[in-house]
Amino acid sequence: MADYGDVKISAELNGLFATTIVYSRFTACEGLIADLKSAIHKRRAEHPGLARSNIGGWHSDTKMREWGGDAAQFVADKALAMAKKVTGLDNGDVAELDWSLYMWANILPKGGLNKTHLHPGQIWAAVLYVDPGDVGDDVGGELILEDPRFPMTHMRLNSLRVMGADGTPQNGETRLRPNVGDLILFPAWLRHSVEQYNGARERISIAMNIDAKPQ
Repeated sequence: MADYGDVKISAELNGLFATTIVYSRFTACEGLIADLKSAIHKRRAEHPGLARSNIGGWHSDTKMREWGGDAAQFVADKALAMAKKVTGLDNGDVAELDWSLYMWANILPKGGLNKTHLHPGQIWAAVLYVDPGDVGDDVGGELILEDPRFPMTHMRLNSLRVMGADGTPQNGETRLRPNVGDLILFPAWLRHSVEQYNGARERISIAMNIDAKPQ
């Protein structure tokens, strides 16, 4: 048998097809949060809400930019600016596109959750946490983002994990525990959910769909 003892090999891990998640936070935002809460509670008293991905709890209509006052418009403006900053356009300028954003409020009581879903027909989804509710290891209510590479979760041995560019095994989902003022932007095609919330205080968030098209 031939001797190849002098042959060496070098390798490096590279990450391809990254899924961009923008995690930001409003600071010194007590007045903003108070105004958002007030508008949401007022709307809930006036409107029965919708049934969408929510199991239990209240899901407002999607016209919060109209009934949410200056606070809602401020949040919408910031989310739109962030989306434009992290969006590219082949042979063009994203500022020349016709951007749209609609938003709604979610209130989850104890036992409520949002089942796995995505937002088709949009480019970005975003969520702002007005009140993440109670905290603790057994409280739940985490935002769950699924790995979009579906075959990875259906391999023969699910405990096997491909190494990521950071040298650690990749998981099939990421769990985020939010804080007041957190604004999270992610691709609208990314499947996500909210695990069952078991806290005593209501969990309040604002969700947004962001899209762009030629003018």
